[in-house]
Amino acid sequence: MFKYSKTLIAKYFKGHAFVNSNIASFNDFVEKELHSIIEENKEIVPTIIPQNIDDYKITLDKIWVTKPEITEADGSKRPIFPMEARLRKLTYSAPVFIEVSAHINDVQRESFTTQIGNIPIMLKSNFCHLHKLIKEELIQKGEDPDDSGGYFIINGTEKALISIEDLAANRMLIEFSQQSGYLGKLFSEKGSYKIPHTFEKLKDGLFYLTFTRVKRIPLIVIIKALGMLKDEEIAMLISREKHFDEVTVNLLEFADIKNQEDAMDYVAKKIGITQAKEIRIERMREILDKYLLPHLGLNKEDRMQKARNLCKLLKKYLLASRGEIGVDDKDNYINKRLKLSGDLLADLFRVNLKVLIGDLLYNFQRIVKRGKFPSIKVIIRDKLLTERIYSAMATGTWVGGRKGISQRIQRLNSLETLSHLQRVVSPLSASQENFEARELHPTHLGRLCPIETPEGTNIGLRKNLALLCSISRDADEDHALKTMKEIGLKAVP
Repeated sequence: MFKYSKTLIAKYFKGHAFVNSNIASFNDFVEKELHSIIEENKEIVPTIIPQNIDDYKITLDKIWVTKPEITEADGSKRPIFPMEARLRKLTYSAPVFIEVSAHINDVQRESFTTQIGNIPIMLKSNFCHLHKLIKEELIQKGEDPDDSGGYFIINGTEKALISIEDLAANRMLIEFSQQSGYLGKLFSEKGSYKIPHTFEKLKDGLFYLTFTRVKRIPLIVIIKALGMLKDEEIAMLISREKHFDEVTVNLLEFADIKNQEDAMDYVAKKIGITQAKEIRIERMREILDKYLLPHLGLNKEDRMQKARNLCKLLKKYLLASRGEIGVDDKDNYINKRLKLSGDLLADLFRVNLKVLIGDLLYNFQRIVKRGKFPSIKVIIRDKLLTERIYSAMATGTWVGGRKGISQRIQRLNSLETLSHLQRVVSPLSASQENFEARELHPTHLGRLCPIETPEGTNIGLRKNLALLCSISRDADEDHALKTMKEIGLKAVP
């Protein structure tokens, strides 16, 4: 038996590198995530435009990345391989190109392709010159044929991006504490939005929801503000099988709110919006569309889906508070997700693209104020994005104030290098106790190594992936919905 298992493991590692999941994550970032980020920031509308123009907007149309190259002192460009980058203390990176167009009064007037910066390329990824090279070719290029790749070269230094362990987004977790009782917590995440939501029941018997700009507002009023006005429909969506007295109390409390505008006005007054009623309601609509469960959508057409989901989440909260289902275990790996290199770079690129767009708008509006009409091609600073990405990769300081994300690879021996590339770090503070988070959990089996963790303050917070661990990517939502329809499920109207 041992003989066969040994053969199987040897065969597995012949076709699978330890860092395959990280490489797949980077490929996914360049091939898919970059396009999603551009879609999020597709239209740029300046607030100051020339006087003789009614409507002006800049659109970002298409983005792509080529293979790594170097620009020499004389201006010539040529491909660069990793070994040259190491020896010459250069960054192994590839140019990022984007199609930009300007529209004046809805007519396209200017369209061009420009380089908006450079991004570091992961070794052995689809965009690396070493991709699919055989052993002899790797040796010819000065590379170790047994090197797994999965890292970057920044200013000649080999850098690994350390995977981050975080709670699963878009999933409500119920917890209980003696001070505040039962709490439902959910992080709604979509693109640049990551909004914490809290469900709670206070001593008055009412259910309250807290999210960005909205603090402790009765949940039933939020549901009515989204357009679900019938008490019977709300009660049925929370539970068809059984009657919850707590829900009846909440419905009776706000029975006098009969239409959507009254509900929005009630919430607007509670959160301190003091303008005229029309402005209060308009601002409230914007808050509900943008900041309430953004993962379900950011348009007014998504409001009913948000209302239905709030009813579903309230039902889970009620069942947990009654003891019919257990509270959620935050340390269970079903409630955790790992942010790999591709996800971390997507966060970095998203934030810095917004900085680039802000700089573009500032330069455009500054020139317009002088009475001139600038070409967009002249005002895009490609070095801005490049420098900010290089700086984060070199120092390890990431968006959100996290530190130590990018680390110099330990090359003492090959096992230590592999261990470093497989590292997983918890965002919890090493100076706090967090006993449960540090303990070995049964769900770590087969996913995380039960032995390899440092002694001292980082024990249990710095972990390593198991040898045979592979990490799946996010499921494609459209494909999942299509499959469900094929097997006979119908969408809720």
